[in-house]
Amino acid sequence: MSRKGKRSEQTPEAAEFSWPRMLRLSSFQIGSAMGDILVTSIWNRVMISNFGMPAWPIGMLIALRYFLSPLSLWAGHRSDTTKLFGFYRTSYIWFGRGLMVMSLPFLVLSLQRLDGQTTDILGWVYAILCFSMYGIGTLLSGSPFLALVRDSAPKENQGFAISVAETVLIIFFAISGISFSYWMESYDPAIFRQMVIVTMVIGGFFWTIGILGIENQSIPPAVKDKYAQAREQIQLMPTLKKIWGDPRTRLFFYFLSTATLAAWMQDVILEPFGGDVLGKSMRQTTRYNSYWQTATVITLIGGAAYWRKRRPEEQKGVAAWGLSIMGLGMGLIALDSFLGGVRLIETALFIFGAGFGIYTFGGLSLMAVMSSDKDAGAYLGLWTISILIFKGLGNFLGSLLRDLFLGAGLSAGNAYGITFLVAAIGLLASVLILLRIDVAGFARDHGRYKTSPEEVQAAGVEL
Repeated sequence: MSRKGKRSEQTPEAAEFSWPRMLRLSSFQIGSAMGDILVTSIWNRVMISNFGMPAWPIGMLIALRYFLSPLSLWAGHRSDTTKLFGFYRTSYIWFGRGLMVMSLPFLVLSLQRLDGQTTDILGWVYAILCFSMYGIGTLLSGSPFLALVRDSAPKENQGFAISVAETVLIIFFAISGISFSYWMESYDPAIFRQMVIVTMVIGGFFWTIGILGIENQSIPPAVKDKYAQAREQIQLMPTLKKIWGDPRTRLFFYFLSTATLAAWMQDVILEPFGGDVLGKSMRQTTRYNSYWQTATVITLIGGAAYWRKRRPEEQKGVAAWGLSIMGLGMGLIALDSFLGGVRLIETALFIFGAGFGIYTFGGLSLMAVMSSDKDAGAYLGLWTISILIFKGLGNFLGSLLRDLFLGAGLSAGNAYGITFLVAAIGLLASVLILLRIDVAGFARDHGRYKTSPEEVQAAGVEL
């Protein structure tokens, strides 16, 4: 039998929702959270605040993996159409996560070489190797993992299933951030090395166990065989042109891009802001991500409980409210920076995180809706590209603006404050884009909505 062909198409009878399976899948995110805290939270704080590096090259390096994100679309499409070592999803995920595990020792080597000599060429080579391998691994495994989560639930629960997996990721961002802050109160090369080794072991374990056998459980053999008999080659470019040719999916791409760019402008500079403007220690600033991500978890879980009975097609208003609250929180962070630290930071982070949780619940539901069953991997790959590229651009833009404003002679408080204010404006702009998207129409055209157009419109304006 040819190894290429159409991916087993998801159907309502192909999978039943299972909490044990969902929680095991979600445990996959434990290693993801630990790795990202090391790579994009602790490493950049050490480089900028401890070693005195400008923020923009750090932001560029962290953003490197996001700029390679077209690999995500390719990987998603491949996992739709081509088996690797007998699996559509699993082998791609394991290959990508294996690269991530192998990249982490280079993170340790980079800091060892750059400590006290930030122009050391070999140190930068190690850093580039780490971020390249880590990023490529993330991209090769990200959209196949989301597609596997989507495969594992019936249509009415697909958005919820993805939300559960992402909620666990955010929970462990908070847990990892707090744990690492107590483990290393100030930079210590030996302790950092221990943290990397533990992350490799724990991450590798859950990246393996979390998805072992899931693909066979998600879609019964009878359903696989039914579609295997009607295999046909699906070309990536025609599929992509079809997706991009729909103005609704094109506008959804613009929405995701704008929201992601604005939301992540704070990522690289948030902890240095705590040190440079507020005078906080590494132990205190390492918790900043935990503060807003804890609020995100609370509202995400609360939103799942409160809005779970809504169909995913009806979550546009939820996402819009979440983005508006995020904009308020980011504006308060800017105000705290302008005023020189008036104890607004914790409150602002909790507000930002609360909005992020509401937006995440609504946005992930919309991602599941704005993807057809036939080409789920390709659609989710495109949404992943949007998120990754513009998360990277947000990382870089926030770092660059901070450096430009400082270079223009502004105080640290004003430089950081203007950057945070730009991010707040971007979040509010993304709401305007979202309100123009005909989510209900797309759902209706792809067989998700069985109600009349009038009923769909009424549901869409309920919030």
